[in-house]
This record gives sequence, C-alpha cells and structure tokens, in this order.
Amino acid sequence: MSIGDAIKIGLGAIVGALLTFAIYGTLNTLVWLPAAEKHGRELEAADLTAATNKAIGELSNAADQARVRRRLCAERGGMYQFATGECVEPKPEADR
Repeated sequence: MSIGDAIKIGLGAIVGALLTFAIYGTLNTLVWLPAAEKHGRELEAADLTAATNKAIGELSNAADQARVRRRLCAERGGMYQFATGECVEPKPEADR
C-alpha cells in the first residue's frame, strides 16, 4: 500500500463522513424535527387541557360545596355570610 492509496482511503473516509453528516442533517431538518415539534405541541395541548379540566372540576366542587353549606345553613335557620363563607346561627330563644 502506497502513500497515494492511503490518501485516497483517507479522502474517501472524509467524503463519506461529510456525506453521512449531510444526509442526517437533511433528515433531521426535514423529517425528524417537525415531527418532534408536532408531538411536543400535542403533549403540551393535552397537558393544558387536563389542567383546565382539573381546575374546572375543582371550581365545580367548590361551588357545589358552597351551595350545600348555604342550603344547610338556611335549613338550620341561620344566615349565610357570603364574604366569609360561614353560617351565622340564630341565638336560641332562651338566650334572647
């Protein structure tokens, strides 16, 4: 094997590496990155939807609990304080 053959082999390896880099770079730019970005957007949208639904559920539960507290307060003859969320019980007749 002569020096010229070694140079040809080295140049072939360098050209092959550059060609491989160019092909993978092109695939990455045209195929893999857009697919990964789309998948990331779908995951983010799913997370946001789940968080929104959870928040709506928690608000709904809090509203249901407040309605039940107001109804129970009214049934006991008390007055519901909306600002504090507490029931002010009427004083017993003997204490008046």
